[in-house]
Order: sequence, then structure tokens, then C-alpha cells
Amino acid sequence: MGTTQLESVPEPKYWHLKTVLSDALDSEFAVGEILPNERELAARFGVARATLRQALEQLELEGRLQRRRGVGTTVAPPRMGVAVADAEHTWPGAAADAWQPVDSTEEAPPAAVARLLETEPGQVVHTVRRARKTRGQPVAAELLYVPASSVPALAAIDAPAGPARARAVLRALQHLQLEGKERAVELGSARADDAKQLDRLPGAPVLLVTTRYVSGGRTAAVAVATYRADTCRLTFGDAGGAAVQLLAG
Repeated sequence: MGTTQLESVPEPKYWHLKTVLSDALDSEFAVGEILPNERELAARFGVARATLRQALEQLELEGRLQRRRGVGTTVAPPRMGVAVADAEHTWPGAAADAWQPVDSTEEAPPAAVARLLETEPGQVVHTVRRARKTRGQPVAAELLYVPASSVPALAAIDAPAGPARARAVLRALQHLQLEGKERAVELGSARADDAKQLDRLPGAPVLLVTTRYVSGGRTAAVAVATYRADTCRLTFGDAGGAAVQLLAG
């Protein structure tokens, strides 16, 4: 076989720069130290700022750097794996659940979620917002969509908006018999609301974990969790199951 066109493509400049920057992070910078601005870095390494940004974005994705609002780009701390795969046959909000309820509103879900819920486009559902922290660091934000048909008794519960209402929706969900879950993971970009909650910049790389909860032969709820891609990874066990791990310094 001849050499393919892909094999003859040279290494991109930003990829070589990423390696050089990684070596500099190990030898010249301390954990938490703020890097010089893009203009200074581009001049030091003799590259265009666009090339520099690509290299910095790759290092951020790999967890070597963190970009923080009002601070700049800093060297990320060493990371420790904390498994967060939900192996238990439980609903969100169970006793061992590490998520914290933030709020609950009634609004129409995105079209993709509505299809999973098998609800009409534009139909309002309970939307529970939850947050996850590790060692005080925000690592994930979640939107849990629950149709009114899944929690018919909720209308009789007098709970105000906010965490109290969110807990009421979660308690009502516990009365259903959970038959199974389906989970999908994909790489995405942080929306403005999620970025603010996760202390990231809009458009930062994130892992989107969508979980469909099944009860009575139908979809009873759908959760869309947004994990910081710089602090999370996927692991695979011997049985072939995938787990999401948080990597917090």
C-alpha cells in the first residue's frame, strides 16, 4: 500500500507548541501561577496568537491549565480521581446522592430532551437544577427534566421555588419504581449559564452526560449533566461499563 495523504501531513504547529509549553509548565511555573498574557507568550515562542490559543486550549482540555474569570490562565493542580459513576439502581436525590438541589422551575425542555421524554414540543415539564462540588470546587451542573405525568402528586405539595421545590420534585420521583437507565456521553461546549456555575468561560470544553430513567415501560425523567472536561475523564471496567471520574486537585 502507498502512503496515504493523511500520513504525509506534517504535525500542526500548535501541537508542537503544546509540547514545548507543557515542558515549560513543568520546569518554570508553579501550581496556581498565572501565565503571562497571550501577546507575551506568542512573542516568546515566536508564533501567531491563533496558534498559541490552539495550544492553550489543548492543554486546558488535558487538565494542565485552567482559565478562570477575572484571573486569567493558571497552572492546574495535580488531580485526584474520585469515581462518580452511578452504579446503584436509584433515582436522583437518593440518600447517597452527592448532587445538591439548586432550584426547580416549569419550562419547556430542549427539542432533543422532549423527544426522549416523548412529550409534545413546547410542553412544560418540571426542570430541577442541581450542582456537584468536590473539595469546594464546582465540577458539574445538571438539569433534570421530569414530566408532570411522572409526579402527579406534586401539585398538592406546597413548596416555594428554590431548593425546597427541587427537593419536593426529587421526593415525588422516588415513589416510582425505577426499571433501568440509559446513559450517553459526548463532548460539548459550555453554555453561558453552565459556564458561570462551573467557573468556566463560555464555550469551554465540557462532557455532557445524558441519562434516561425508565419506569413503567416509559421514560420517566431525563437528566443532562455538564461536567468540566478539564477535571473529568471516562474509565472502562472489565465488564465493559463506562464510568465518569472527577479529577479534582
